[in-house]
This record gives sequence, C-alpha cells and structure tokens, in this order.
Amino acid sequence: MNAPADRRHDPVGQPRLGRRASDRYHEANHLRGDHALIAQWIRPGSRVLDLGCGDGGLLAHLRTERAATGYGIELQIDKVVRCIERGVSVIQGDLDAGLADFDTGSFDYVIMSLTLQAVYFPARLLEEMLRVGREGIVAFPNFGHLSCRLQLAFGGHMPVSSALPETWYETDNIHLCTIRDFESLCATLGIHILQRTVVNHQHRRSLGARLLPNLLGEVALYRFERKTATPPHGDHP
Repeated sequence: MNAPADRRHDPVGQPRLGRRASDRYHEANHLRGDHALIAQWIRPGSRVLDLGCGDGGLLAHLRTERAATGYGIELQIDKVVRCIERGVSVIQGDLDAGLADFDTGSFDYVIMSLTLQAVYFPARLLEEMLRVGREGIVAFPNFGHLSCRLQLAFGGHMPVSSALPETWYETDNIHLCTIRDFESLCATLGIHILQRTVVNHQHRRSLGARLLPNLLGEVALYRFERKTATPPHGDHP
C-alpha cells in the first residue's frame, strides 16, 4: 500500500470524531507508565503504527494529545474489541508474520512497547520497523538488572521481579535481553540510537539508573532510526 490510508487489509475499527471531554480525561489519567514516556517523543500530527497495541490506550492518547493518526496491530481478540470500543483503528495480526502489508515509509513512528522480548524474530522485526517507519520506538524489561543477576547467581532460578512478574513457565517472554544486548544488536543492524530512557518498574527515573543503566535500570526505552551511510573520505554529499 502507498500510505496508511491505502491499506491492503481494512482496520477493524475507525477513529471516532467528536469525543467527550470526560473520555479524554479518563484516557489521559489511565495511561500506562511506559506509554506516557513514549508519548513525549511523538511529534504532533505524526503517523503512528503501534505493534502489540493492547487495548489501544497509547493510540487513543496520541490521537487526543498529539493529533496523531495511525493503526495498531494486536493478536488477542479481546484487546482488538477494546480498541474498537475506544475508536482506535486496529488490525488483528501476528507480529511474527512481519509487516509486509505496509509499504516503505508509511509512518513517522513505529512503536513496540514491552513486546520485543515476546516475538520470535526480534532482529527482523526491528529492521521491518525501520522499513515502514522513519523512526522506531521500543521499550523492554532489562534482564541485566541487579535483582535478576542476584536471583540467578544465588537462587539458581529464573528471576521474578516487578518488571518481570511471571514465572518462567507462565511468561510470554522468549527473548529476554539486557540493555547492553540491545545496543549491541543495534550496532550490528546499523541502527542509530537517538534517545534512551532507563527507569524503574514504576517508570520513574533515578540517579542510579542514569549512572549504571544496565545494572540498576528495570525498563529501557529507545528511540532510533536507520543509520545513514557515511560517504568515503574526501567525498561530499
């Protein structure tokens, strides 16, 4: 498709016009912590694709507060229904199937929050994010946090923490990583990191997470773009 409006598959829901002030207040005051941080990075009037959009809370907020347009992709049908109820345009789909239905450069931002660790092919999906979007934004739990290290070292078991609350046999997470792992992958894929925010499980910043992010940060958020090729020495653009 040539643009988000010319999609190959129609979204299940369409944005509603004319929403009550009470609806906007409810959405603004029940925004997930990671979503609130991500929203600060979105420029007004942007086109946004939210991968694993859940109940559509972030897209609804961006529509109200940033005049953003866009779509969500969500696998679970109950969350798709919730998106429709909120007036959020949503496509039911599996992220591991890729983003082939979207043309290159269709969006300003492609967002994937707290979902990267749950997909089978994270590297491929990151590349697809930067194919269909000018910038990508991800958030993920940091497996290098001190509590995870201590539980592995002294408890001998897979960690359970505020940022990773499920046991190993109940979690959807299959590709947990550390902050250092993610940044190494970005370097390998030729991805340029524009911004990084490291917070605790309540999505609050701290001096410790700022100084030792891979050790004391529980959740990491990144904004990134495709690294532009450096011209050979002596050449001019």
